[in-house]
Amino acid sequence: MHYITDILYWISTGLLVPVIVLLIFFFIRSLMLIGSFFGQYLSMRKTEQMLKQEFATLNTCNLDEWADRLPKKNNALVIRYAKMLVAEKNDAAMVQKMFSDFEIAADKDLALSKTLTKMGPMLGLMGTLIPMGPALVGLSTGDIASMAYNMQVAFATTVVGLFASAIGFITLQVKQRWYLQDMNNLEYLGDLLKQKSQQP
Repeated sequence: MHYITDILYWISTGLLVPVIVLLIFFFIRSLMLIGSFFGQYLSMRKTEQMLKQEFATLNTCNLDEWADRLPKKNNALVIRYAKMLVAEKNDAAMVQKMFSDFEIAADKDLALSKTLTKMGPMLGLMGTLIPMGPALVGLSTGDIASMAYNMQVAFATTVVGLFASAIGFITLQVKQRWYLQDMNNLEYLGDLLKQKSQQP
């Protein structure tokens, strides 16, 4: 039994360095996500205002003209798929496929936020628990310096993990609302295309 517990201790201690490396990586990725999210936020606000005005004038009679009015230099996901839907208006199967493709593309953009939200606390907890063993050993032997160092590592990994998770959670919530609104707009466009195809 003593050997088994020693093996578990060696394994957990050996995981400390990979956990710290991953936490540093996720911390850097969360900082990069903040920058890209801010740019995307400004773009989405501009796109949302423009689409609100365009959808107010949209009906089955002006679908082609409406698609031509959409900005050609706007790379927003909803703009691109709206143009594709109008272009494939006579193919119902392709329209349904585009809805699925949009959901996949949106989920791909959400992947980093989801990863940070889930992995940040997990790695932070691992980084907290692993140094606690050596810290308790240092406490029992009277090595206060070793205990203080290990406790410092434990607290630092917790903070970094929670920071990355918080960034992921906030960006995930906001982006999900964006894509839900975009999906609602595309479904409305799809319904209009369906109505137009059924007209004599």
